Amino acid sequence: MTARHPGRLRFGAIGPGTRLAFPQGTIFGERWIHLGDHCVIGEQVTLTAGLVPGVDLGPDPVLRIGDGVVIGRGSHVIADTRVTIGSDCYVGPYVYVTSTNHSYDDPHQPIGRQWPRMEPVEIGTGCWIGTGAVILPGAVVGRNVVVAAGAVVRGTVPDHSVVAGAPARVVRRWCPELGWQPPLRTPAPVAIPEGVTPEQLLALAAHEEAQRAAVALTAPAGAASDAAVSLVEEAAAVGVRSPGAGESAVAARRTEPPGGAAAPEDC
Repeated sequence: MTARHPGRLRFGAIGPGTRLAFPQGTIFGERWIHLGDHCVIGEQVTLTAGLVPGVDLGPDPVLRIGDGVVIGRGSHVIADTRVTIGSDCYVGPYVYVTSTNHSYDDPHQPIGRQWPRMEPVEIGTGCWIGTGAVILPGAVVGRNVVVAAGAVVRGTVPDHSVVAGAPARVVRRWCPELGWQPPLRTPAPVAIPEGVTPEQLLALAAHEEAQRAAVALTAPAGAASDAAVSLVEEAAAVGVRSPGAGESAVAARRTEPPGGAAAPEDC
């Protein structure tokens, strides 16, 4: 279904370029579901607003999904109260986002008969939610956060961090002064500058490969990383460089501490 399909009229809003794949999962409370522009909702994705169909939830949207959001197949977004997913989020398959938990306060009543507890959920812009992750009621996930596959997230997650585990904890975080801590094990991709042609990129890649091969044959240990830095400097001299490329290459020379990633300190 797209923004031109007659079914769009059931929704509070569907932006241009947004597509919902078939077969769909359970969808109800469409009037209180707002989908931004250029979203992709995969097969068998459940989107619900309100505890049950047919309930008047007031004038404001309950489930709001920003622009450019991708939700993988088999995922569930359960918005019994407000759930917000920011723009440019990538949600993997079989992810479960819910604003409702069962209550078990009364030991004499079956859990399913007790009134559930509801708390709003907010996922910031630019996040990546891995396969099978669970986002629990009350979670506030910051901007540009990576949620590892299978993680169970509750509470507040800071911007620019990586969380993993059940319950999820921060295992890596970006600090303005130090960059990623612990450092990334692979260099961050360098953005392609405007105006650079595919032919120039291919020529630079071939040149870099030749340089690496020469270094591997002739240079002592440790010189390969120095050559990588010099290649970035050479690219900068001919204009094939984006801001921060040199710094990214230098940072790539750092390695993760032995024994795996340690929990990062607060920035």
